[in-house]
Amino acid sequence: MADEVLIDDLDGIRVVTLNRPDRLNALNGAMMGPLADACADAAREASVGCVVITGAGRGFCAGGDIKDGGGEKAVVPANPLSGSRVEQGYSRLRGFMETSRLLHEMPKPTIAMINGPVAGAGIGIAGACDLRFAGYSATFLAAFDRIGASGDFGSTWFWTKIVGTGVARELFLLGDKLSAEEAFAKGLYTRLHDDANLREETLKAARRLVDGPRMGYRYMKLNLNNAEDWAFEAALDAEALNMGLSTQASALIWREQRNSPQE
Repeated sequence: MADEVLIDDLDGIRVVTLNRPDRLNALNGAMMGPLADACADAAREASVGCVVITGAGRGFCAGGDIKDGGGEKAVVPANPLSGSRVEQGYSRLRGFMETSRLLHEMPKPTIAMINGPVAGAGIGIAGACDLRFAGYSATFLAAFDRIGASGDFGSTWFWTKIVGTGVARELFLLGDKLSAEEAFAKGLYTRLHDDANLREETLKAARRLVDGPRMGYRYMKLNLNNAEDWAFEAALDAEALNMGLSTQASALIWREQRNSPQE
């Protein structure tokens, strides 16, 4: 994995760290591909029970790096193989945005550990996670209005689901910068901690999830994701099926653990 994305495994917890602290971990072309790959690998790896994503230094993610052009340097003039510049830009960005889909859909809990400012694409990545633990130094800023952009990395979808369309429209259209306390009060952050304790408290929660019923969490998260869009009757059907699948899988695991020789 490239230096722009760091991976640490802590007994079932995978910590993915955006590593451009000099740019508040703003996303550039060299980071976005490895980040999507890191999330795909975490989703596949059976030993990983919880994924924590955070930023190096004093920020979580300041969005796309405007100075870098958001990876646009790789876009070439229109040609029959690659299409127009707009088509090329779409294909690249959509591929990079798999980060958000994977964090949201992978069958294990994901936590955004927000250790400072989060803006732009960063709020999409944070919104993609199941939980958001923030330090008091964290701020929240949509920022898309400042560059005349509409939003990416799932940001408009996630925040509409998390806080409702009214608050989401306020966040995006007015573009006010929120303090950690203001963001917590609006329901943007799950928990708020002192900066000095943020990592410890986040990993404590991650450890609880890793040591919990992993197959139960797998189907629980599937139910919760289904509830975002499915009709009620379809969600009930899925809950009934997933209840049987999850309890059977958990019972088998607990039985094997009980019968396995103790060291």
